[in-house]
Amino acid sequence: MRKMLRNDQWERMEHLLPGKASDCGVTAKNNRLFVEAVLWIARTGSPWRDLPGSLGNWHNVYTRFSRWGKTGVWQRVIDALGTDADLQSLLLDSTIVRAHQHAAGAQKKKAHKRSDARAEG
Repeated sequence: MRKMLRNDQWERMEHLLPGKASDCGVTAKNNRLFVEAVLWIARTGSPWRDLPGSLGNWHNVYTRFSRWGKTGVWQRVIDALGTDADLQSLLLDSTIVRAHQHAAGAQKKKAHKRSDARAEG
């Protein structure tokens, strides 16, 4: 799998993420692979379930992504790196990620025609 982050980009980001050996609590399992998985989802616009297995279990990646959003980790990364010209194209928000093909075009419920309702009564 092709990596999206260069080593120098990762080095500027890794100290901002939770789970470092110096942090209290559990040490994170491969933060870089996790960030690569999130970037793959953002780049492709694919649903979480389509995440390639080489990037991790989709449900675990989604759960961690959601948890980091609720605890402000993503905002901290954006605030710290948002002015870095090299990472501009990597910091995405949901307004530019396209919806999944099944997100639109659901079949509409059929409404009864007025003439049908009168004929039944």
